Amino acid sequence: MQVATHPGNFHADDVFAVAVLGLVHGPLELVRTRDEARQQAAALRVDVGGRDDAATGDFDHHQKGGAGERPNGIRYASFGLVWRAYGEQLAGSAEAAAAIDERLVQGVDANDTGQTITQSLVEGVRPMTVSGVIAAMNPAWDEELDEAEEDARFAQAVALATDILRRELAGAAAFGRAQQLVRDAIARADDPRVIELDRNMPWREPVVTGAPDALYVLYPKSDGWGMQAVPRELGAFANRKDLPADWAGRSGAELAQVTGVSDAIFCHPARFYASAGSREGITALVTQALAA
Repeated sequence: MQVATHPGNFHADDVFAVAVLGLVHGPLELVRTRDEARQQAAALRVDVGGRDDAATGDFDHHQKGGAGERPNGIRYASFGLVWRAYGEQLAGSAEAAAAIDERLVQGVDANDTGQTITQSLVEGVRPMTVSGVIAAMNPAWDEELDEAEEDARFAQAVALATDILRRELAGAAAFGRAQQLVRDAIARADDPRVIELDRNMPWREPVVTGAPDALYVLYPKSDGWGMQAVPRELGAFANRKDLPADWAGRSGAELAQVTGVSDAIFCHPARFYASAGSREGITALVTQALAA
């Protein structure tokens, strides 16, 4: 299938849009051109053509008035338009597609449409974003590349974007599987304050939103068992109940002496995480934390 986009410097929105189309339709024949006739001859157009209509294969946002915006005000760029058309198909559900839109797509779209959605708290320091990573793959100002070399750079950027999308899709699927497992653990908990999982997995959303009495989550790990305090809100650092203050920053024999748990391993200074060598050990730590 032939896909047309613009030549020259590329941006994350057109690169990721092409990557999505490649995942949907299989190998693509890319045409990077400003020639309108060649663009119209392609089956799909990304970031060119001045039209937004998935039915005709058009995914552009440069027309007068743009291509609309989300309810939160973030305008659609080409990545968002393509994701809106194919995201649910790729992700397997509307919920998974929306999660990827929030985590990845909207940031790329906002960067391309000139909307500031983050603010640095340290003057002069700007974190590298995925849009910045893609932009850095363009030729430097004093590099002289021919058309084939420029197209090869674009193909490299699309390959990177495709790998990122594959990981996001795999992560969304795994997240969905974890949610039911965590809900099952909540339902079978003997003490609603303590949720025990069969393994570490994404637990915060179902626990924070669906287990109002839960204080700690415990789970096996490669070197023993871990426990984490449940945050008060999603995305917050404050916990419903911190681990005991005299555990903070202690490890090994020092933590074992303070707790009386022989295989206690570590407690984070921020008092949200502790570990032990066995289930019995972590259960003893949980019991002490509840009573503290």
